[in-house]
Amino acid sequence: MGRVQDKVVIVTGAASGLGEADARLLATEGATVIMTDINAEAGEKIAAEIGATFFTQDVSDETGWKDLMTMVEKEFGRLDALVNNAGIAVIADIENTSTAVWRRTMGIHLDGTFWGCQSAIELMKKSGGGSIINMSSTAALVGIPSYLAYSAAKGGIRAMTKAIAIHCKQQKYHIRCNSIHPGSISTPMVHHALKTLVGVDITKQADSEKTRREMGIGEPNDVAYMVVYLVSEESKHVTGTEMVIDNGDTAV
Repeated sequence: MGRVQDKVVIVTGAASGLGEADARLLATEGATVIMTDINAEAGEKIAAEIGATFFTQDVSDETGWKDLMTMVEKEFGRLDALVNNAGIAVIADIENTSTAVWRRTMGIHLDGTFWGCQSAIELMKKSGGGSIINMSSTAALVGIPSYLAYSAAKGGIRAMTKAIAIHCKQQKYHIRCNSIHPGSISTPMVHHALKTLVGVDITKQADSEKTRREMGIGEPNDVAYMVVYLVSEESKHVTGTEMVIDNGDTAV
């Protein structure tokens, strides 16, 4: 308890999946959490449960980022950490990815992460430093044919993270920037992929937890624990890294 006590943390895409798990665990560990998502109904419900603040946000909208940071500075006076978690994953290979899907994927992942990092740095500089955590994927390391746009976007986040980390170190901002690369984690996004690509509806199995373990699929908190570590002072010497959480899948 209290590993991130009183730290002011923004988590995007926090109304479900990994973002929800991150927000819940950060709150449990003492953080002041600002949750954002386009799903206001679910986001507000979770925020009320964990004592967080909810802000409706489409991360692909630059103006929304400015409004969010203005609110955070006014209400909380500083920003200690940002978790750029919001994302989508449309199943489509190179031959079937539409321009609309490509642009929407890049807008959420790359534009959203860019604007998030840029605006967070501006506020963190006033606060004396902070931690930026960008949610990437093992798709950035190996490429997944059926997720062409997603793989490309996550690869961009990986490279962007390193460039930001080096810049902040050179400028002596005391701002760290790291990426997390989950493999298959039990979230609605992965459940949809399993059902669509391999015909397994994990939510309808007699023992869904047993099926999850047998398939080598992780739990959302496997990622959330890493988020807490990177927000905390325990990781004060960690920047520019890529934290892979995939039970060794990409090590083979």
